[in-house]
Amino acid sequence: MSNVHPAFEPITSAEIESLGVRVEEYRHRRTGAQHLHIAADNAENVFLVALRTVPEDSTGVAHILEHTALCGSDKYPVRDPFFMMIRRSLNTFMNAFTSSDWTAYPFASQNRKDFDNLLDVYLDAVFFARLDPLDFAQEGHRLEFAETENPDSDLVFKGVVFNEMKGAMSSVTSQLWQKLSKYLFPTTTYHFNSGGEPADIPDLSYEELVNFYRTHYHPSNAIFMTFGNIDAAEHQAVFEEKALHKFDQLHKTIEVGREKLYVAPVRVEEKFPLSGEEGLEEKTHIVLGWLLGDVTDLEEALTAHLLAGVLLDNSASPLMHLLETTELGQAPSPLCGLDDSQRELVFVCGIEGSERERADELEQQVLKVLEDVAENGVPYDQVAAALHQLELQQREIGGDGYPYGLQLILTALTGATHRGDAIGLLNIDATLEKLREQIKDPKFIAGAARKLLVENQHRVRLVLSPDPDMAGRAEQAEKARLAQIKAGLDDGEKQQIIQTAKALAERQQRKDDESILPKVGVEDIPPELPKVEGEELQLNGAKVSRYSAGTNGLVYQQLVATLPEFTNEERTLLPYYCQTLSELGLGDKSYLEVQQWQAAVAGSLHGFTSHRTALDNLDSQSGHFILSGKALAANQAALTELMQATIEDVRFDELPRIKELLLQTLARREQSVVGNGHALAMAAASSGFNRAAADGHESGGLLGLRQLKALVKSLDTSAGLETLAGKFNAIHQKIAGAKRQFLLIGEDDKLAGFTDALSPLVNSGPDSGAEENAPFSPRKVQEVWVANSQVNFCAKAYPTVPMSHADAPALAVLGGFLRNGYLHRTIREQGGAYGGGASHDVNIGAFRFYSYRDPRMAETLKDFDASIDWLLNETHDDLQVEEAILGVVGGMDKPGSPAGEAKKAFHSSLYGRTHAVRQAFRRNVTEVTLQDLQRVGRTYLQPEKASTAVVTGSQGREAGLALDLHEEKL
Repeated sequence: MSNVHPAFEPITSAEIESLGVRVEEYRHRRTGAQHLHIAADNAENVFLVALRTVPEDSTGVAHILEHTALCGSDKYPVRDPFFMMIRRSLNTFMNAFTSSDWTAYPFASQNRKDFDNLLDVYLDAVFFARLDPLDFAQEGHRLEFAETENPDSDLVFKGVVFNEMKGAMSSVTSQLWQKLSKYLFPTTTYHFNSGGEPADIPDLSYEELVNFYRTHYHPSNAIFMTFGNIDAAEHQAVFEEKALHKFDQLHKTIEVGREKLYVAPVRVEEKFPLSGEEGLEEKTHIVLGWLLGDVTDLEEALTAHLLAGVLLDNSASPLMHLLETTELGQAPSPLCGLDDSQRELVFVCGIEGSERERADELEQQVLKVLEDVAENGVPYDQVAAALHQLELQQREIGGDGYPYGLQLILTALTGATHRGDAIGLLNIDATLEKLREQIKDPKFIAGAARKLLVENQHRVRLVLSPDPDMAGRAEQAEKARLAQIKAGLDDGEKQQIIQTAKALAERQQRKDDESILPKVGVEDIPPELPKVEGEELQLNGAKVSRYSAGTNGLVYQQLVATLPEFTNEERTLLPYYCQTLSELGLGDKSYLEVQQWQAAVAGSLHGFTSHRTALDNLDSQSGHFILSGKALAANQAALTELMQATIEDVRFDELPRIKELLLQTLARREQSVVGNGHALAMAAASSGFNRAAADGHESGGLLGLRQLKALVKSLDTSAGLETLAGKFNAIHQKIAGAKRQFLLIGEDDKLAGFTDALSPLVNSGPDSGAEENAPFSPRKVQEVWVANSQVNFCAKAYPTVPMSHADAPALAVLGGFLRNGYLHRTIREQGGAYGGGASHDVNIGAFRFYSYRDPRMAETLKDFDASIDWLLNETHDDLQVEEAILGVVGGMDKPGSPAGEAKKAFHSSLYGRTHAVRQAFRRNVTEVTLQDLQRVGRTYLQPEKASTAVVTGSQGREAGLALDLHEEKL
């Protein structure tokens, strides 16, 4: 183990060869705080401190506390140190999370000075938070008059978390999980919504928040977790000096007990709000959920994971096959799978797109499948394939979303939270080996299915049906509640509400002394953009780009074909062709046999397309089709064989399967609207600028979703399905005949052999594809899209320039400058939206403003305009520009996984974004001045050039029409 600081005692350690790390566990002698350190040869160091937070209601106390703790501390008594540090840092990750039973504060950085700065601020924020009542009012909830200084106007609820949860609970998937948890956990903390139910949040008092902080935010209840190449003892010295020496042991244990188990299954019905405009038929969700056992029992947990994989991994898995093919619903439920984020494991299966009266039949069908597995088992090959997928998940080095170190930390956190074996959750190789032996017994999976599911009486069947009047009732209940509160107010209390609003507004406008916070500057930026070196070679006339990377025994390979010329209809269908390609039969194999084949040899296999505009011309774009796969190195030849069969032998005659897949795609796309509303609004607002922007709106945006709905409706007849299958086949023939090149990523000593194995994939298609320069007529967009949402997502966009233009670096910096200096304050702090900002997209030449989970509409659009006025007419300093530059460079330098970095380098170069081009752009970013920002603002952000799009719910429709926005329906 590392040298340990005297204030800590070592507990245990373990080398985990499959991850290339050493895990060390320590305990603080005085307070009992736990420290888990993952020592790795990795310069991206990660820190996380987690507190066990166990709410006893749905007021959102843990969530609101997470927000409020970041609003100023003893050492840093400024209003918003967290967001200030985001822009004074080269961090690769900064955030805070509220889970169902813990709250965590993580960050990551590759710069040691930056890491030390952030650690100082985080420790003070968590353990010495000021918890100003005005911050509670801003972040949690408050009462205000609709006209702030008019006590005769209506009362309204405001607050960032209040509005965030209104948005979050607009998601049917979130409601489904919350309702299921309510019944699966009748007595423990998971019964409640830790994020907060909008109707319950206003019940939380400031005093309750402070009391929760005092008992939960204490080192005795804390778990410190670190990853990287800084020694554990160095971290411990900082923990001790900055925080821990000021505390004694807290003689209170915060924990989640085991759930009291049912003696018979429970069947319940709940409702969710849904506008009746599209009809309410086949909108019901039916799910079955089980509690399986303690998440800290590694063997039990991995057995449950294996069983879930056997039942649900792919379309050939027995339970997934039922859920995909049953006539009782349109698609498997988004909740299907095993959840291991709580004290006890939860297994869920079910369907969406159903009717409530079908629940009995579905339950019978599910139990029949489970009984069959419990009685007869599953073929060994399928069980081995599920175990193979578990091994792949264990071995793969991630880091393309969250930093890799943070992924490992979060994996271990569940065990640490419940005082179990946190190291064991990372070091699963021995348990995998044991499972490998156990599955040789055909009764093993059968026995697990019987014990964990068939004979398990703690089962809940939830039917969640749409109610077209529910949203209206909730809105009326909120209004009635506010009216009742107002009726009980005397004049002094009304004046207090006005004074609080005034004090909060003054506090939000106050300019704090940011100099008390530590910072990095432009001088701390590394001179060079990180570079990933690859090599190009020829294989039978085909180009192979290969990269040596530490992939921990995995290989990644891609077949890359230049997109040929398509008809307009084929271009529209291209995304759906890609989604079905690897899900269909091959040659004489049915899709079920192919699914088993894929699970046995590959970690994943999927097709997709990419498009980019030219570096210097937004009206010229090119695109590629990519068939991408990954596998254990030993299976590379088998992966290549599978890819060859996918390209050469795919069959489009399994018509019911094609319909199933498109129904599933439609369900996922509809569910994603509320979570991704700001991006969809920005895509809509930009869609009139050029062909590339229009294509983005059509393929992945709201227009695409509307077209997909129409496409699915056309499949109700066999003739419609046959026609679509014929069009997919025509697309495929063009792609299969296009000239190919290859990307190969693996460990250095295996690359030569991997390259030779690609030979069967080489073809002799035409060298060049179609340059996509079809004529396009730009148009101004003024649209309001009505979805199933309780909040708004606002966007305003302006046409700009491509990457090679001299103004592009300044436009990139301008987004952060406007967010940091104006938009964050007006849209989030004052307006109550969960988020807001601006950014520049060089691929489509668009500068875009956005808001996320926003209670306002017209006011937010005015704030976008006001930020431009602020830019051009107010006084600014160079520090604000430097902070915006740091944000852009930090984003460019952010590391991914070893394989992800290689993919990024290859695909950037494929479209002319070579390392040299990106390095020059980065250098130009660091040289941007205030005068540059004001010049590009004046040049491009002109009112007459603006396009606007808003995603809202039925409650926002009239507001959108009042702004002369044209209504668009999904």
